[in-house]
Amino acid sequence: MATTLVQMPVAKSTLGLVTAKEREVLRCEHCLLVQFRTSNSMCRRCHKPLDVEEAPTPIEAITVSEAPVSNTDAGLRVAAQVKEIRKARHLSQRQLAGRMQVPRTYISKIENGKAIPTLGSLERLAAALEVDICQLVRDGRSQRDEEMAEIFADPFLAELAQYLPKLEALQRSLLLNHARDRARDAMREMSMGKRRSA
Repeated sequence: MATTLVQMPVAKSTLGLVTAKEREVLRCEHCLLVQFRTSNSMCRRCHKPLDVEEAPTPIEAITVSEAPVSNTDAGLRVAAQVKEIRKARHLSQRQLAGRMQVPRTYISKIENGKAIPTLGSLERLAAALEVDICQLVRDGRSQRDEEMAEIFADPFLAELAQYLPKLEALQRSLLLNHARDRARDAMREMSMGKRRSA
């Protein structure tokens, strides 16, 4: 960009002397119009900025051992939870929107991660889904911990879990196959008992 300072006569004083005011002359890099600098520093013809900003120098990346959760990750986590809970409750997007008194497209945007609900919307969403708000915003680790706690609440499975690390791969496989066969047999017996009583 070419910049020049030009002395321009502005007005005559009562003594007959000409006072001068310095004005900056610029050439627009877009339309090449030569003009005085405007008060807003925009070209008079193409309305683009006269001052071309230099590209910011890249900042060195800082390595962090554990990356913080971004809004996008949190939004996608909420989206997945909302969709999963809605489907588990056998609700359509339209039914959920009706319970929340919002447009169906808002529910769609939440589930697709295009909209992150506000705290107020999360409260209404939790109420409409009949769940605690914590279920909508929990991460994978807390969900896994909760599932593990439910499994270990069973005394038999808790005792069995103590011995699993001591087993070899073949022994684990045999134990799993035996448990699977017994469960399948129990299911068959239950279905046969229902047929006989009917």
